[in-house]
Amino acid sequence: MLRREFIASLAALAASPAVSQDVAQTGLQLATGAPFAPEDVIALARTISGKAYQSPTRIPEEWTQVEYEDYLSIWFASRNALWNDQANVPLRLDVFAPGLYFPHPVGLSVVENGVAQPVMFDLDVFDKTDKFPDLPIDDTLGYSGLRLRAELERAGIYQEFAVFQGASYFRAIGTGNIYGLSARGLAIDTAQDSGEEFPDFREFWLEKPAEGSETFILHALLDSPSCSGAYRFEITPGDALTMDIEAHIFPRKDMEHVGVAPLTSMFQYDQTNRHRFTDFRPAVHDSDGLLILNGAGETLWRPLANPTYLQISSFVDNNPTGFGLMQRAQEYSDFADLEALYHRRPGVWVEPKEDWGEGAVTLVEIPTPSEIFDNIVCFWTPKEALRAGSENVFSYRLTWSQDSAYGNGLPVLNTMIGSAFENRGIIVLIDFDDGPDLPEDFSTITHPVQASAGTVSGGVLQRNPETGGPRLAFKFEPGDAQTIEFRTQLLVDGKPLSETWLYRWTV
Repeated sequence: MLRREFIASLAALAASPAVSQDVAQTGLQLATGAPFAPEDVIALARTISGKAYQSPTRIPEEWTQVEYEDYLSIWFASRNALWNDQANVPLRLDVFAPGLYFPHPVGLSVVENGVAQPVMFDLDVFDKTDKFPDLPIDDTLGYSGLRLRAELERAGIYQEFAVFQGASYFRAIGTGNIYGLSARGLAIDTAQDSGEEFPDFREFWLEKPAEGSETFILHALLDSPSCSGAYRFEITPGDALTMDIEAHIFPRKDMEHVGVAPLTSMFQYDQTNRHRFTDFRPAVHDSDGLLILNGAGETLWRPLANPTYLQISSFVDNNPTGFGLMQRAQEYSDFADLEALYHRRPGVWVEPKEDWGEGAVTLVEIPTPSEIFDNIVCFWTPKEALRAGSENVFSYRLTWSQDSAYGNGLPVLNTMIGSAFENRGIIVLIDFDDGPDLPEDFSTITHPVQASAGTVSGGVLQRNPETGGPRLAFKFEPGDAQTIEFRTQLLVDGKPLSETWLYRWTV
């Protein structure tokens, strides 16, 4: 999905100065309401799952054929945000214009005292430059998504913390972070030969928060050819933003390849594959590793890769404790990028709230030549298919922050891979963090390296004077192997001192 500069531009436009308009702005307006209860969304999803799938309404084709620069020349004017005139409401609601990558309007209502009032579509809530083209206006037009803002750092300053826009994609940030990876409602047939199916959030209901509330509740209806779904989001912004999600999934047909709690990110290169790219920056990525705390209590760290061909990895588990895509590189010097600011992008930790049973954390890595494409996907894959006519409930918490200290043992800080002296093999360097359990005498630490192919030699452990933690170095000769799976861990008296480091090397 093309979105690198697009996300940054939308965030910048949220604070853009006003441009004078010919029509007076009156702000977002609500239509006459109807009774609403949260259970209504579940009932609606259940009902439509028993009917033939109906494709969403499309806006006029001219709106989707605009240029990228044209779409950026229309933006929501923050003075028109809902509840701008109500100081006792701790939330502001913005909307996004239709067009470009967003051909389907979404329904949006506000819930207060058991009544849902639709937010009426009005192009006058947007500011435009004179570059915005003259496009047809009809009753198929609607908003393409929503943005939420609250007072996070200073009174009277409402900063955005979450965006829902495009299919079932949504993004959030902890205070001080900038947008990076995305989440989705559901992944269906990802990386399958039949092609991926992208469900849509068709409609949203936002509960009007009470005065002083720090948690905001959003309901969403999901629909796709394979299933329908009802989602409830409890969103609490802060240094670490949390989303408590409950999803009710109603399959129209048997679903063999389902991804629960999917995350989507970008990894182009770092010190594992830097040699493939001619770029002034040391690294380019939104996330640098997959972290898993499995049901057996083992912490796994798998550095991400930008392979030369699509690859899928499955980490089989039973009742996972959590998993997520992390950005452990958090210094400006890691990227040297004054525009993208990759060092300020959060990771997302997925924490199931009930037993998810048998299945696997699935990681999909897609080749990409550029940072403008998302190429990393991870999700939970249940072992058993979701059957037609069934109701499947998944509840979980997403935590968006720069904290990556989930799990047990010394975390892996960095992985570096390159040619050995005179190209005699390949060197792997793994930096682990310091910690109170790290022995002064490294001779008490064992560090076996397992490889599925090739020949491994060396295995030297030294203290890194910059981090204070241990650095493990080993060399391998791949021979004729095209793919090698590596595994290592620091041990003291046979017990784990560090995370388990995993890596898939490919030619």
